[in-house]
Amino acid sequence: MTLQEFFQQHKKVAVAFSGGVDSAYLLYAAKSCGADVRAYYVKSEFQPQFEQNDAKRFAAEQGIALRVIKLSVLEDAHVYENPPERCYYCKQRIFSAVKKAAKEDGFSVLLDGTNASDTASDRPGMRVLPELSVYSPLRVCGLTKSMIRELSRAHGLFTWDKPAYACLATRIPAGEEITGQKLAAVEAAEDFLFSLGFTDFRVRTHGKNAKIQLPEEGFSRLFTCRGEVYAELKKHFDAVVLDLEPRGGME
Repeated sequence: MTLQEFFQQHKKVAVAFSGGVDSAYLLYAAKSCGADVRAYYVKSEFQPQFEQNDAKRFAAEQGIALRVIKLSVLEDAHVYENPPERCYYCKQRIFSAVKKAAKEDGFSVLLDGTNASDTASDRPGMRVLPELSVYSPLRVCGLTKSMIRELSRAHGLFTWDKPAYACLATRIPAGEEITGQKLAAVEAAEDFLFSLGFTDFRVRTHGKNAKIQLPEEGFSRLFTCRGEVYAELKKHFDAVVLDLEPRGGME
């Protein structure tokens, strides 16, 4: 099946929009194929502000209506206690909220940006999709992450080379309670590194300490501004360390 064929069968759709590469291309494809489409972005404690900014920018550039849903995921003990299955319970809350909002707006078909490269073994939240009858057209049509990036680049979408970004909760080890204060510290630290030109990195917590993970090409840059980075991150953490194992690519 092609995306064109999918949208011939589903002509009115809601899209759970994260602001990332995959769901952005899905929105573009839905509109290009003539579907009546609306985007839904969930703003929770786990999403940094730049993701919402990107979502709003993309929707505006494509002329697609965007509804922002504010949701506290930390109200659920299954989420803030941070068990190994946290992602499942978080996605359950998020997609339930999107489905409810979409239904209020007259949209009965909900889509997400899961692609053919995604596997359920490392994404427990994917189990929620069939439970809530969420369609994943990119996956159904066999589009991998690299294919989606290339198609996005070809169509001039600014998201085409956006690094993969997991939610802020992934910076906190499983079993360690998630709090708004910890998430705010991580977001502030990562915002600062973004402002210095770093990309495709993570700031992970270990108790009250921070561990910076960078792609190999980021090491030399960090050493030139080590003092500045250390001073800023010490505002939020007791200690700051660098992981000497390079992060993988943006796929």
